Amino acid sequence: MSSFQLEINPDPTAMVQRAAMRWRQWCHDAVADHGCFTVALSGGSTPKQLYSHLAQQSDLDWEHTLLFWGDERYVPHDHPDSNYRMTRESLLDHIAIPAGNLYPWPTATDPDQDARTYQQQLQQIFKTEWPAFDLMLLGIGGDGHTASLFPETPALQVQDQWTTVGHKDGEPRLTLTFPAINHSRQVMFLVSGSGKAEILKALLTNPSPLPAQQVKAAGQLMWFLDRDAAAQLPLYFTV
Repeated sequence: MSSFQLEINPDPTAMVQRAAMRWRQWCHDAVADHGCFTVALSGGSTPKQLYSHLAQQSDLDWEHTLLFWGDERYVPHDHPDSNYRMTRESLLDHIAIPAGNLYPWPTATDPDQDARTYQQQLQQIFKTEWPAFDLMLLGIGGDGHTASLFPETPALQVQDQWTTVGHKDGEPRLTLTFPAINHSRQVMFLVSGSGKAEILKALLTNPSPLPAQQVKAAGQLMWFLDRDAAAQLPLYFTV
């Protein structure tokens, strides 16, 4: 894993508040620099807390914010397991963001075809060799996966595409690839809870083949943690 910044907060609420402050600043800087703020969102319970908090803020520039998703389960957008649905219920239904600023994964044709379609959509927007998201939000699973890049799966090896199909328990998922993630200007991991303490220690202190260790960033790589998630980290991480 490349160099990173780490911030440990007392609890998930404080962590979310700090992450929202960064979101606000990066949005301001991106809009001033190139006219929009491009964000790849993550699924999961911790990002959901962030989205609910962002929905309560009245000073965020949604008109110039473009929202994408780093990965998606291959289910309809109204399915209970859909990352898009979770984001809609916790954030999108509560803010004034233009419909044209939303770019959910297509999930209605075929996983491979829909992955290619999403890549084509991204290429039309970024018009560069690789996408340069202003912010990439990520979480980690207990097995060290991030996005839908799971241990010992072919998706980990894809280096020439922006998108691919991952698999979890035999079910397809759509995901950005590591090259697409790693060209982001800012990458923010959000990790909370004692259930993530062991895998977080493995990721941050030991060289290993865990997927999340392959994440880098063209700009900053940041880990936002709460105290429970950081409980097993060595002392030099926590002072």
